[in-house]
Amino acid sequence: MSCLVAGLLVLPVPAPASESVDEIARQQAAVSPEVDAALERKKQRESELAALSRDIEVSTDRQAAIAREIRALDRDRETLNAKIIGTSDTIKGLETELNNTERRLRSLGENEDAVRLSLLARRDILAEVLAALQRIGKRPPPALAVRPSDALSAVRSAILLNAVMPELKVETEALAADLEELARLKTVIAAEKNRLRGDAMRLAEEKSRLELLLSAKRQEHQKSVKVLEEEKQRSAQLAEQAGSLQELISTLEAEIESAREAAEKSRQAALDAKRNASRRFDPFSDPGRLAPVIPFQEAKGQLPLPVAGTLLKDFGEEDDFGGVTEGQSIATRPGSNVASPADGWVVYSGPFRSFGQLLILNTGDGYHVLLAGMDRIDVELGQFVLTGEPVGVMGATQWASASTFGLGSTQPILYVEFRKDGSAIDPTPWWVRTEEEKARG
Repeated sequence: MSCLVAGLLVLPVPAPASESVDEIARQQAAVSPEVDAALERKKQRESELAALSRDIEVSTDRQAAIAREIRALDRDRETLNAKIIGTSDTIKGLETELNNTERRLRSLGENEDAVRLSLLARRDILAEVLAALQRIGKRPPPALAVRPSDALSAVRSAILLNAVMPELKVETEALAADLEELARLKTVIAAEKNRLRGDAMRLAEEKSRLELLLSAKRQEHQKSVKVLEEEKQRSAQLAEQAGSLQELISTLEAEIESAREAAEKSRQAALDAKRNASRRFDPFSDPGRLAPVIPFQEAKGQLPLPVAGTLLKDFGEEDDFGGVTEGQSIATRPGSNVASPADGWVVYSGPFRSFGQLLILNTGDGYHVLLAGMDRIDVELGQFVLTGEPVGVMGATQWASASTFGLGSTQPILYVEFRKDGSAIDPTPWWVRTEEEKARG
């Protein structure tokens, strides 16, 4: 800016080059604590976001109302399955919305920090603008109509004002724009937080409903508890002895009755489905089905992802052990529900080596689907599960395993692997496109 000499304002004269460097360093040093404060605010916002959805609980009255709703349901298998899958789809949609809202809040917070830093970096200019405007207000240029004798002073003031006011106007408009943007961001952030709280409450209610529905379905399960417990113990022993996934699957289907029965049912289901291959229909429309309606090979492009989240590592990428990945790793929200991506029978459910909690489904025709990284598995050996039916729940943080090592995320990570005749295959061709999945939902 130029200098206004008529006692109105005094603006700095450009300093020598060495002094300019020193001034820049001084400004950077002054802003540095604010950068640290912005990083601290970012951490606080992330903790707040997690707490907003984590600490919400369903009221006692609402839980009682949901329980009455479940008790009033017809308890036949078809009705329960339809309700369970519908509730699971609702939960997945809410988790996707929560992910999107949290992503928007993080972006808005970063924008807020950027505006704050911009204002802080120009606070000296702000002080100069305010001081200049204040001095102009206190000592305005003389009016010629009032003091004609002071014409020379008035002309000098007018010339200097014409020189400095455009720059003052630019700086004032820039500062006003920043302040306006800051106020707008605060309003939008408040609205997004309200949306987050509302969706989190709905999610808590739907999870409560799902727990009651799954409990009702478990009560209908006919398998003897004693037999089931014996099979669990035997499968755990076989898992300890198995040296690979293929060895585990082969041993289970040879020695565990429920796994052997599941393998046989899947073979029969594949034959039945091939005989009906000419029929055109929605293979997932009947919630009372007891076997897959189409062969797994023909389900390409029709299967939903098992969880709402972000793909971190795809099939065939380099891993951290000098090889390539044999499955896909998906980052999820803490406590997310995991749904079965396909119709199939449970042949294994429990811990296995570096995979942690592992679920293996026999989907027929030599195909198996593996899901690992869950905190809890909710299905039993030998159980037939439907596409979209809940099978487990993710934990609060990433479970460190060979399949998720080095992914650089603290979120829970679900590992998904498809196998055909013992070899890993790319799951991508089986997943439904997002637009189609929304249309079906």
